[in-house]
Amino acid sequence: MENKKLHYVVATAIIIKDNKYLILKRSEREIAFPGRWTVPGGKLERSDYEDKPPTKKGDMNWYGVIEDLIKREVKEETNLEVNDINYLIDMTFIRPDNIPVVVLSYYCSYLSGEVKISRDFTDFRWVSLEEARKYDLIEGIYEKLEIVSDISNKKETNKLEKFKS
Repeated sequence: MENKKLHYVVATAIIIKDNKYLILKRSEREIAFPGRWTVPGGKLERSDYEDKPPTKKGDMNWYGVIEDLIKREVKEETNLEVNDINYLIDMTFIRPDNIPVVVLSYYCSYLSGEVKISRDFTDFRWVSLEEARKYDLIEGIYEKLEIVSDISNKKETNKLEKFKS
């Protein structure tokens, strides 16, 4: 019987460097969105918090876990260090293998490092918002880049309106 309680929680990071955004091309081996362009990110694992002491001694709560997840995934997937991590928007989808995924999207600043992609990816590019249109991005990625551009340029934006048809 299918486990209807199982969800993946994923955090993604739009990395900004010199007014450009890092995009990565997913391997053809990936279950979801093979060969499509995306941004770095990955699944939350219990070890991301359970193996660490709780934030406050005496309780069982961990704070800042998603920021740590983003830093870990960005380092693993791209070899980059990031900072100034900010929440952007959330979304949910169902993978081809019928597992629901909750995606927490963030944006952050490039801090250091040279891009070296992991085996989960086949290519990378630093692109402007205009250049991003030329790539086969996973649905919603361009709109997220657009929102980050609006925020960076101090333009008023209605996040959810960007995703409506």
